[in-house]
Amino acid sequence: MTNQVQDLKMSDCFMVCGSNAAENHPITFKWVEQALNRDKNPAKLIVVDPRFTRTASKANIFAQTRPGTDIVFFGALINYAIKNDMVNWDYVKTYTNATFLVNPGFSFDQKTGLYSGFKETTDPKTGKKKKSYDTATWSFQLGPDGKPLKDPTLTDPQCVWNQMVKHYERYTPEKVEQVCGIPRAKFEEIAKTFCSTYEKGKSGVLMYAMGLTQHTYGTQNIRTFAVLQLILGNVGIPGGGVDALRGCANVQGSTDMALLCHIFPGYNPMPNSAKNPTLQSYIDARLKAVGSAYWSNTPKFVVSFWKAMYGDAATKENEYGYKWFPRVKNGVNYTHIALFEAMYQGTVKGLFVIGQNPSVGGPNANMECAAMEKLDWMVCSEIFDTETPNFWDRPGADPGKIKTEVFLLPAASNTEYEGSFTNTGRVVQWFYEAHKPGELVKQDMDMMSLLVAKLKELYKADTKAPSRDAVLNLYWPYGEKVKAEDVLAELNGYTWADKKRLKNFTVLKDDGSTACGNWIFSGVYPDESGYPGVTDADPTKATAAKASFAKTKGNLAKRTNNEDKGGVAIYPGWGWCWPVNRRILYNRCSADPAGQPWNPEKKLVQWTGTKWDLVDVPDFKATDSALPGNPPVPPDVSAANPFLMINFGMGQLFCLTALVDGPFPEHYEPIETPFKNEMNGSQNDPMAKVFKESDMDKLAEVGDPHYPIIASTSRVTEHFQSGTMTRNMPWLVEMQPNMFVEMSKDLARRKGIKNGDWVKVKSIRGETQAVAMVTDRIQVLKVNGRDTDVVNMPYHFGYKGYCTGGPKDISYAANVLTPNVGDANTTIPESKAFLVDVEKA
Repeated sequence: MTNQVQDLKMSDCFMVCGSNAAENHPITFKWVEQALNRDKNPAKLIVVDPRFTRTASKANIFAQTRPGTDIVFFGALINYAIKNDMVNWDYVKTYTNATFLVNPGFSFDQKTGLYSGFKETTDPKTGKKKKSYDTATWSFQLGPDGKPLKDPTLTDPQCVWNQMVKHYERYTPEKVEQVCGIPRAKFEEIAKTFCSTYEKGKSGVLMYAMGLTQHTYGTQNIRTFAVLQLILGNVGIPGGGVDALRGCANVQGSTDMALLCHIFPGYNPMPNSAKNPTLQSYIDARLKAVGSAYWSNTPKFVVSFWKAMYGDAATKENEYGYKWFPRVKNGVNYTHIALFEAMYQGTVKGLFVIGQNPSVGGPNANMECAAMEKLDWMVCSEIFDTETPNFWDRPGADPGKIKTEVFLLPAASNTEYEGSFTNTGRVVQWFYEAHKPGELVKQDMDMMSLLVAKLKELYKADTKAPSRDAVLNLYWPYGEKVKAEDVLAELNGYTWADKKRLKNFTVLKDDGSTACGNWIFSGVYPDESGYPGVTDADPTKATAAKASFAKTKGNLAKRTNNEDKGGVAIYPGWGWCWPVNRRILYNRCSADPAGQPWNPEKKLVQWTGTKWDLVDVPDFKATDSALPGNPPVPPDVSAANPFLMINFGMGQLFCLTALVDGPFPEHYEPIETPFKNEMNGSQNDPMAKVFKESDMDKLAEVGDPHYPIIASTSRVTEHFQSGTMTRNMPWLVEMQPNMFVEMSKDLARRKGIKNGDWVKVKSIRGETQAVAMVTDRIQVLKVNGRDTDVVNMPYHFGYKGYCTGGPKDISYAANVLTPNVGDANTTIPESKAFLVDVEKA
């Protein structure tokens, strides 16, 4: 998320697409309401969604759209802004790569729907076809200095701007009406309203959640957000940005700590066993990939990480521990779907499940449960007895034939220990123990610590154990009871010799003298000398800072100062925001190239003529610490590198980063759909992850008459995630007791279904039952001249916990219906657009 939650109150216009923020993020939405209800220049709210949601009920403009067609809609917004000259030209020419000249070999073929470099090969052993792109042409023309050649006039047909204009000229209001089902007049009303934020002084924000990411092209959905916001000049400014709304209090923190398989903490890519056999080969590859970006400091980040991991053993001779660190293998997919496919094939024999419930939350849930039957063992750490540790007792299973040994460990809830949450806006906040856990209950950190101690004991005794050195050399300064602040200190980093906590990541070293568990968190827990304000020249400020340090002992996540510095919703004294307490990323873009704010009332940074006046921590070099006296750096220097985390320093209209399916977002249909692709000749994203390894990986054909209805999944306020906690609380179940399916009155009439009837919902993979919610909130869409039905179901229900009404011998998990297909880049499952049928039970 580029901005923080509180910043929403600074916006002039909201576009909510793929999110039902009022219902699923109600506290976040209160900041939206502040902007909507302000006396002077109240903001506008636009909602584009397959349903008229609670968020839509607050909107100035609402449009119902077909699930899975967001790139058509946003591509047309990009085209509209260009055609109507609603472009912040100073921003685009200075802060984006619009002027860069693209490799002449780059192309997109509308007839095939493919970019240059596509190839399809067949594995001679398995006969399986493999699709890939050679991305050599997805590049810029470079000068002798290694920097991109530019056309400041934007007249060269090879410049990024003209390549983009050409790409999106097909995306018209007529196509939006044809493909998305949004009437042209409604689209143009939306486009005129949101694109007006290009005007200097205005700002608009795009808000999204799983409704945009859970598609086979979900990453590219978000890319369209980025492209549009760059064109309008809405990135790096108060009230602007691209705001991801996370699904729970610490999802941001979990990704920061590398819950995902392709990175290790701090968003560092996992080493590849074939490509990166040595530390130097890993660093060389990273430095080549990141170029001029701040990621060029990778050696300091990773060496300090491995020092924290392996301690005294992390010497230069041992490659600072790199030799023991795990690697990914070529051609192996380690994501959620792929792991369950590997379980089903018998490749993966054991599974730890910590705070997840894949029997309900995973795609193609019947297949995932069947995969668990093939495990030798499974360990579940849970606060309630949920579906996953009881997969063997699920409806339709035969426990006598299942040999998996299940260990269920009673875990403490987050009210029973202290620690930190990193919220959706990157703000780290401390939470406290509300009550003691039960006698047999342990927090997950304590379980892990006990496990590490036992593993070390076993590996020490077994001289032939695989990866023995990696386990024995693991630095583990924690005992049976782990203190969360000790872990925070490791994440913050410290000097190895004296264990003195660091000021922030700018003092990390690549020689093993500093240890840091996650460089982006460095600065959250400094010692007194590095505490903000302690060394201030103003004695009053220094005294106040020392008092704050005494109160928090340096833990900045504990701060609760709600002063709105500068009146632009920065709140620098509330918790701590990574990186280095910067609240708005890329904030150099909040001012024009000369350093003057686009809007003086939304000032984050300003060049006074002799120095920078700063409200937020600058995302650029404001002073030069390498020179005597630390002199200020004039605005032309930072204007040439406003996106410092990106090679060449510019916002990416043409994306060079590691996306596998193209530098411009292009529309493809969901894997299951009633329609053929009207935008190009490729029905689906050619790089989408489609799993066909098991006999349970079934997919409906395009326009399958047995499954004519488009289905999507969502959440409700009364339940949380897979329902682990909320379905075990009877008062919440009383408020939202049953699985239900929302459908239009027209569809219900044709199916002979009345509001409150129990119905069957079927896909090619499975079947569940639900209460029919017959409502005006969903209407029949007119898509490509055809009446098109859409239904929606919450995904919180299963077969454990409290539930009232309905048969007792089925799973109410919506994910028994969803397919095992994933996004081309992330493999997130396509749970927001698939095919079903509905009939009266």
